[in-house]
Amino acid sequence: MIKARRNPLRTSTVALSLILGALILTEPAHGVEPTGNNQGASTEQVGGGDKSGIFAAARIQYSGSVAKGGGAGNVTSADVNWTPPPCWYAPYLGAKDFKKEMSKHIDSQLKAPGMGGTAGAAIGETKRHYEDGYGWSGSPGYKDYNVESDGKGMFWAGVENPDEPDYLKRSSCTDLPFWVENGDAPPPQHEEAISPEILAALAYQHMELPDTKVTLAPEATTKVNLPTWAWLDKAVFDEVQATAALNVPGFNIQATTTARPVSLKLEPGTKDAVTYPASGECVMNADDSIGEPYAKGKADETPPCGIRYLRSSGDGTYKLRATITWDINWVGTGGAGGDLPNGTFGNEQAVTVQEIQAVNR
Repeated sequence: MIKARRNPLRTSTVALSLILGALILTEPAHGVEPTGNNQGASTEQVGGGDKSGIFAAARIQYSGSVAKGGGAGNVTSADVNWTPPPCWYAPYLGAKDFKKEMSKHIDSQLKAPGMGGTAGAAIGETKRHYEDGYGWSGSPGYKDYNVESDGKGMFWAGVENPDEPDYLKRSSCTDLPFWVENGDAPPPQHEEAISPEILAALAYQHMELPDTKVTLAPEATTKVNLPTWAWLDKAVFDEVQATAALNVPGFNIQATTTARPVSLKLEPGTKDAVTYPASGECVMNADDSIGEPYAKGKADETPPCGIRYLRSSGDGTYKLRATITWDINWVGTGGAGGDLPNGTFGNEQAVTVQEIQAVNR
């Protein structure tokens, strides 16, 4: 868990886990219901834990179109290999507060029954690291928990992503808490240190996209072999934004992630259907709408976006699934920015398909 280190700490994962288990910041997120696309919905994700009495000074503030309750949103990444960060390092406590909490946990572990051997030695060297200046390559030690610099910086520690289901991934930020001066960037060896890019990914994870209800003509009930037109107006189909920000003394960053709709995919809910176009994917028009509204006199025309059902749905319905693909990018503090994998979100709507009745005379 500790890199470039030649001492018992390198192999005593049990001992370090005892200390870090008390220091990893894992308080569940809290939030309020979103009020619509970019209408100021807000939620905070707070580090800390009620059982240990430890709370992080760092709070990630989410705003814009974010999920109710502060949990994960409804966007699915089109890239199955992309996942939000499972954990990260963030500002934790000032020197005096950190000394109070860390020393308490170290002393508690040293006094634990049966704590000896390699594990006991590792905890003892952790104590030396913060009290006596004991360090190693890339990780300088501290004198008396750096209290002489209290107010000039903060100790950073690992934060678990409460929406990451994999425990091993969620708990993988196991570096010992480290000091960062106000205004300085965290040491480069801590690759998971919170950054605008990480905030952008978290905003993506919390983003809530609007429901996708496609306008159909005929609406809800259609006939076998009758082309059904489908479209989405620009007015109900616009970009969505979510922002994640972290503001603590000496360290203020944020990122805004924007989702822009680019295409609509129609899945009829049965193999007995033809889509227009054949791929079922309707691209955006020049005016940012998709498809074309049906107009009187077009009944015999082929819709640019639509479906033709070949068989009746009988006594039931077909579940037409409409999925929008969203182009995702972000901008953040200091002019940072870039692209994230496309996102998708869709829902189903019931379509009744009837046989055309003919009367023989």
